[in-house]
Amino acid sequence: MKVAVIPDAAMIVVPLIEKNGHEYISPTNFSKYNNMDVSGGKCDDTQAPYTLNRDNILLGSSYFSNELPSGIKGRLTLFSRVLELADAFIVIGKRPDHYKKMYDVLNELILFGGSGCSNERKLVMALIKDKKVPILELAYPTTRNDLINVIDRANDFLKNLTSINGIVNEDNLDADLKKHEGSLDYKEFKKILDDLIYY
Repeated sequence: MKVAVIPDAAMIVVPLIEKNGHEYISPTNFSKYNNMDVSGGKCDDTQAPYTLNRDNILLGSSYFSNELPSGIKGRLTLFSRVLELADAFIVIGKRPDHYKKMYDVLNELILFGGSGCSNERKLVMALIKDKKVPILELAYPTTRNDLINVIDRANDFLKNLTSINGIVNEDNLDADLKKHEGSLDYKEFKKILDDLIYY
């Protein structure tokens, strides 16, 4: 099965995909192709399915309206072919606000991928949930034990992929892909609403 990872290239889980007999697909996977041929229009979609060619731009534009900012449009255009082809997704949630880094910036980026555009990520999450394919949502690991847990759960998900239906969200991630910290009491909720009304 074809499996995509969000954020793209989060190397904590990418190697597990092929190890479990699946194919990793990514919008940034240009390494297989001769980019000079692609830019010159000499490759067809079977050779370069994720390239920004006319057909992929038209496909990408089917996912958004004209009112979206151009950055989100470009990211969705690149991701559109992945949305069409992926049979499953593994999603690593957003980093907690007050997170003490385990590694330096470069290693964090390699392990967990870049956070990218928050609005594009929310839109992609809505689109993949509409696909009704298996999705594993994992909280951002903040400790060594969390890292081991992420790897174990991703392996289990990939081994049992054909029998999974829907979303696996044992970490109780919210719509912002952060771990749900409990419910708000009435006063906090009312303050949030009041702030929105007067904004």
